Amino acid sequence: MGWCALRPDTIAPSRRTALESLLRRDRWMTVAGLILLFLLSTWYVLDGAGTGMSTLAMTTWQFPPPRYEYDANVWSWSYAIVMLGMWWVMMVAMMLPSAAPTILLYARVHRHHQPHARAPHVFLFLLGYLLAWLLFSVAATLLHAVLERSGLLHGMLMWSSNATLTGALLLLAGAWQLTPLKHACLAQCRGPAAWLSRHWRPGASGALRMGLHHGLFCVGCCWSLMLLLFAGGVMNLVWIAGLAILVLLEKLLPQGEWLARVTGALLLLAGCVMFFV
Repeated sequence: MGWCALRPDTIAPSRRTALESLLRRDRWMTVAGLILLFLLSTWYVLDGAGTGMSTLAMTTWQFPPPRYEYDANVWSWSYAIVMLGMWWVMMVAMMLPSAAPTILLYARVHRHHQPHARAPHVFLFLLGYLLAWLLFSVAATLLHAVLERSGLLHGMLMWSSNATLTGALLLLAGAWQLTPLKHACLAQCRGPAAWLSRHWRPGASGALRMGLHHGLFCVGCCWSLMLLLFAGGVMNLVWIAGLAILVLLEKLLPQGEWLARVTGALLLLAGCVMFFV
């Protein structure tokens, strides 16, 4: 590929030194930006994500969570926007650590390929990635409203109040973990270098499209796991941290594909327990 053709022995020493300095500075700026975005999104979630509720008050180790009677909220447009923001920021906090290797590799490859480009291509790649999770967040917010209005989801604590719903979510996630499509999407997330070589697009619009494309693979890989937040608590820190760590391990561990299969089997077993025990 063209972006792999830059060899150190073809660059003059003075130019190589300047280029190395630029690459080093650009890499650290990208890392700092990702860390800052992660910390800000995590802080927002811990602060209640605009819901007015303490996240600690919505956190429990008990599963299924305790059931309380609660009248469904009336979903106004302003409340729906708050819920959408909550879902999107939460997805940023949960998914950014596992996406960081691909984003950093894109930044490195782009700077080698176009060392004098001024457009914020890394920002556009990240924006495209986050737009994919915004699309998921829109769907999750709509489902959230339907479940709450149906009385299946606690309106304040945001966790399932129905054993059938909990079992169905577990079975859905477990079944998806074992499908070829799940593992096809996971393979794209686990091999960023191969993915970049196949899907590279130049320019600012190419960066945005690549980020969106990669984000859609991540959504395809993890959407059913994210829906498990409805089972354990959308703002339950135990489930947020547990699912984020699981996604990270699936993508980074050498045995990540086997971890996904084992997790799928365990989720299917848990779903059957919810239905039949």
